[in-house]
Amino acid sequence: MITHALFIGGPPGSGKTTIAQRLARRHGLRWYNADTKTWEHRDRALQAGHPAAERWERLTPEERWITASDEEIKQITLKVERGFMILDDVRMLPPSPLVVAEGSPLRPGPVARELADPSRAVWLIPTPEVHRARLEARTYRPPGKKPGYIRRALIEAGEIEAEARKYGMPVIKVDGSQGIEAMVHQVEEIFAAALAEGPRAKTNGERRALLRYANEAFVAQCLGYLARPWTSGDPKSSILSFVCECDDIYCDATVRMPVADFPLDSPPGTVLAPGHRTE
Repeated sequence: MITHALFIGGPPGSGKTTIAQRLARRHGLRWYNADTKTWEHRDRALQAGHPAAERWERLTPEERWITASDEEIKQITLKVERGFMILDDVRMLPPSPLVVAEGSPLRPGPVARELADPSRAVWLIPTPEVHRARLEARTYRPPGKKPGYIRRALIEAGEIEAEARKYGMPVIKVDGSQGIEAMVHQVEEIFAAALAEGPRAKTNGERRALLRYANEAFVAQCLGYLARPWTSGDPKSSILSFVCECDDIYCDATVRMPVADFPLDSPPGTVLAPGHRTE
């Protein structure tokens, strides 16, 4: 059983990442962002000789997202396999502080089997109208990926909701009537007992280390992508938004810089938005 983690699941565009990031910062939790593990997971599958992972590497972006069937896309994106990899990753993280893990590959059934208390997971399910609007606003590469991606995400939302309700797990409907802070508060209420129990980071130094952990995951994600033989670009031209490492637990500022310039050798608390500081 996993006893040191909280899970936030849902389809792409449900708000998982923003809510998990704010919860982690405010409550001194370790934020596990499944997106940052994408290429690590793919490498793990390749090392195991997974046929669908090998096929992904051979296909062009158009073949992956436009000409492939829905079933083939499910296979080559490792939807099922990555859900279990996420659980394996979380299981291996230190027991303190609590982990808040989020990611679209998570599914209610496997998560429920890892938790003694179903209130340690919540599933964010946008209404079709809100979901479509959010996904329409995103940039897609290749551009032709958009229609199929949106259609599959809408179907996925319904499947996740049905499975979460089957296992008696909390579901929050995202209908656009509440702002992000109200959504954060709703999730905090569901996780209230677990947050009170902890353990949580207490000192500023501990919190800064967790912020650096999150930023280093972004660096690893970018470098993992750039290492693919079919990609172009380099760390100098790849600009990311990193979380500000200041001591304000309510800070939601970001710091944009080339991945090559991220100060990996500097102490946590070095990456600061203008006007922000550490104690």
